[in-house]
Amino acid sequence: MATIPIPSSSSRFIFRPRPKTLNPALFSRHTPPKAPPFSVLIRALSAQAVAAAPAAEISDNQVVKPQWKAAIDFKWIRDNKEAVAANIKNRNSNANLEIVLGLYDKMLNLQKEVERLRGERNNVANKMKGKLEPSERQKLVEEGKNLKEALTTLEEDLINLRDELQLEAQCIPNMTHPDVPIGGEDSSKLRNMVGSPLSFNFPVKDHLQIGKDLDLFDFDSAAEVSGSKFYYLKNEAVMLEMALVNWTLTQVRKKGFTPLTTPEIVRSSVVEKCGFQPRGENTQVYSIEDTDQCLIGTAEIPVGGIHMDSIVSESSLPIKYVAFSHCFRTEAGAAGTATRGLYRVHQFSKVEMFILCKQEESDMYHEELIKIEEDLFSSLGLHYKTLDMATGDLGAPAYRKFDVEAWMPGLERYGEISSASNCTDYQSRRLGIRYRPLESPSTTSKKGKTNQAATKFVHTLNATACAVPRLLLYILNLDKKKEGIGPMEKAIARFHSRTCLT
Repeated sequence: MATIPIPSSSSRFIFRPRPKTLNPALFSRHTPPKAPPFSVLIRALSAQAVAAAPAAEISDNQVVKPQWKAAIDFKWIRDNKEAVAANIKNRNSNANLEIVLGLYDKMLNLQKEVERLRGERNNVANKMKGKLEPSERQKLVEEGKNLKEALTTLEEDLINLRDELQLEAQCIPNMTHPDVPIGGEDSSKLRNMVGSPLSFNFPVKDHLQIGKDLDLFDFDSAAEVSGSKFYYLKNEAVMLEMALVNWTLTQVRKKGFTPLTTPEIVRSSVVEKCGFQPRGENTQVYSIEDTDQCLIGTAEIPVGGIHMDSIVSESSLPIKYVAFSHCFRTEAGAAGTATRGLYRVHQFSKVEMFILCKQEESDMYHEELIKIEEDLFSSLGLHYKTLDMATGDLGAPAYRKFDVEAWMPGLERYGEISSASNCTDYQSRRLGIRYRPLESPSTTSKKGKTNQAATKFVHTLNATACAVPRLLLYILNLDKKKEGIGPMEKAIARFHSRTCLT
């Protein structure tokens, strides 16, 4: 776990990639008659933010203290060792299950010893309540003192052992839906194909050339002002971005989603609780020097934090948000012609959907999210395919993920424009988001006290409704009626006619 700097009173913001902390882990409506398959395998491998700890530090015995504690079911992990180990392997995770189980066994043994000494200390204390000879009392005093010293040492060892166990166990990824293909990205399974590639009777220009011809964006000036992979949008491209965002928010809001704009700087602990772990030199996260804050890479992070450490009512579920934000990503390691221009940039606008729901309904809402995405992209006339992504392409939080890839004529390949993930209770356990079932409370017969139903963790889902730069990239190639590229005004007019925007 990386050391998180103490907040500074300075107003100087210096953005830099955060150092590596843990192992790598990045970035429809039907009512099922029973809980989704494999639901038992989901619940154990997530964390609840049960306590906020001080900034991470290294003690004399080199045990690193976690920033937050995880409610992980270690007994379940031990009892299902083979399934957890296979899942770690299939997802190419660096989590070390043997270390986790070894630390857990040590913790149990130490816990038993601590409890034994506490029992002995209590017995000594009880004996001293009665009438005793001075010599016998002194003997018990010495025994109690020795027990207290031994207990203090063991309790400190137990705290350090729990911290070490926390850090190792937080690396374990979520379990995986049984229908997810096993393997790398090439093993992903086709779910749906819509439309066909656009045909042109003239040489196709890439979006950089089109943008230059139509004076739509400026990468050169942005490189001088901000650095590579930044850009200025200009003229009609600005109007098209506004139209895309407003149209997307309007369409998704009709589906019962509450619109939001979000903070774009969040605490690093919230980033980690959502499952985004910095990956050393390949981190996608920008941090703000001398603070415990980061720039968001997706609105999923601040939206996930809205209900952090709270119990929501079952009657309020599902809670649906659609959030607009700017996103910031280091894009470390991204290079080559396939990622140039608008396809992979450090800052961009995005509209993100986020759902909190009951455990047995997350598969259903996952299908709803991908249906919303497909409807949006179909209405824009995109040729795209939807993929059920393989285990090797899943980030730590995702139980299952669907990606949408659109054909991009200028790049002569498919490019990802959206994804939809079911994270089950991986994030909610780490963020501490629960709900209390509405089932009738039971009343005890002896004291007449009412027992409330036990709380459960919600399931969270997220999906991209509109990643502006990549949709702009595609729309630039929509006009195929004449040789060369038609005026951008035509693209905007055609877009407006489809979306009924004025």
